[in-house]
Amino acid sequence: MLAKTYACGLNGVNGFLVEVEAFISGGMVNFEVVGLPSAAVKESRDRVRAAIAVSGYEFPFGRVTVNLAPADIRKEGTAFDLAIAVSLLAAKYPERFISLSDTMLLGELSLQGKLMPIRGALGMAITARENGVKNLILPAQNARECECVDGICIFPAQTLTEVYNHLTGKEKLSEHPHRAYEQILSEHTVAHDLKYVKGQAIARKALEVTAAGGHNLLMVGIPGSGKTMLARCLPGILPPLTYEEALETTLIHSTAGELAFEQGLMTERPFRSPHHNVSTPAMIGGGNRARPGEVSLANNGVLFLDELPEFQRMTLEALRQPLEDGFVTVTRMNGQNCYQSNCMLVAGMNPCPCGNLGSTKKKCTCSPNEIKRYLGRISGPLLDRIDIQVEMDAVSIEEIETSAEQEDSLTVRARVLEARRIQQERYRDLPYYCNAQLDQKGLERFCQMTAEAKQLLHQAADRFHISMRAYSRIRKVARTIADLAGHEMIELADVSQAIQFRNVDGRYWR
Repeated sequence: MLAKTYACGLNGVNGFLVEVEAFISGGMVNFEVVGLPSAAVKESRDRVRAAIAVSGYEFPFGRVTVNLAPADIRKEGTAFDLAIAVSLLAAKYPERFISLSDTMLLGELSLQGKLMPIRGALGMAITARENGVKNLILPAQNARECECVDGICIFPAQTLTEVYNHLTGKEKLSEHPHRAYEQILSEHTVAHDLKYVKGQAIARKALEVTAAGGHNLLMVGIPGSGKTMLARCLPGILPPLTYEEALETTLIHSTAGELAFEQGLMTERPFRSPHHNVSTPAMIGGGNRARPGEVSLANNGVLFLDELPEFQRMTLEALRQPLEDGFVTVTRMNGQNCYQSNCMLVAGMNPCPCGNLGSTKKKCTCSPNEIKRYLGRISGPLLDRIDIQVEMDAVSIEEIETSAEQEDSLTVRARVLEARRIQQERYRDLPYYCNAQLDQKGLERFCQMTAEAKQLLHQAADRFHISMRAYSRIRKVARTIADLAGHEMIELADVSQAIQFRNVDGRYWR
């Protein structure tokens, strides 16, 4: 007998429909899975056989062949177990099943017949909808991940028996309720609030400008000056994720296995902080399956590199293209995948090996050569791609205890949202959504300066030997400062503050 069910495979973050065909014939007892399966898919034979037997059903006797079509695309992962098991039961008991033509089956089976969660469920649910599949049966732990997908009925299940009873009409599964993204977003709270950051007025302003324009940020300061604390507050003042951004971000995290089970659609912008011993493939993406790296997991969010000079030089240089292009292409022997990497780079570092250079409270013990070697680990081209640079010193105990209550993240976010609204109106129907994305054509059109502001910027470029890339980035930052101040044209004060946000480059590296 022949039976067919539907499952889904993953190619990067995108899914593709897989037809699971089971054929039972006479002859020597054998069980084969064909259609270019990976080792994990081949091992499903033993899991499926045990799950069917433990669930109280009879495994088909004879020669059993399961085909995963299209047969020219490699099938990875364990999400095919449930579809294979149901196709075998449907081939053995065709009269019991009502209809399988409008249902996709996803899930890994344990030897006890329980459904185990899978990775990439969101991408598979979207693929099911795009291919006209009306019903989706998947592990209960993955249901919340897919609850925002319109046009498809989601049925979470715990065991193979529940799926069998549902498909044969004995006992229907309960449909998981659909939830609007606005409802999920309303439940989001800020994890790290700026009101707990005492002092550091300049750094706080730099963080606000960074969020308002989507710029990259470098913080140089002694240990304990609050660099990490400020960086963790950045997602809380960024605009909320749109529905499209939330889908895109959740897709990447789900594919990489980074999404917690029973977690719904991501509503907070991701904050990734890899350790400085991270390898280049882990940062950019790679491995046998060409999986996304840290720069892609930070898509639509923040990539924070603490102790920047301690990272491998090759790893830092590999970041230049993904940060510039907004995507990264990972090519391996088993495939090629393109992942979004449209993130904000925030970096923190000490000014010298001992960390006390420039401090008003501690004395530096490093020699000039040691400082030069330490700072030399950061290349000029990478520095040019960082729009805002700010220097930080330690905050005294007296200032922490006596300072007034600081602005909270929601207050700062309101100004950031207003600046982003101005940019959205300005760049309507154009390929930009924030000031940091402006190219040379956009700079000439939207970054008009007053005569005094232009003269000041030219003087600064001549005096500090600013490169053309850094010159353009100063104009972008000045445009953001002007948006926050409500200026239609970039004024003298806007350019002056933007130049101040580049003084770290001139002080340490020139």
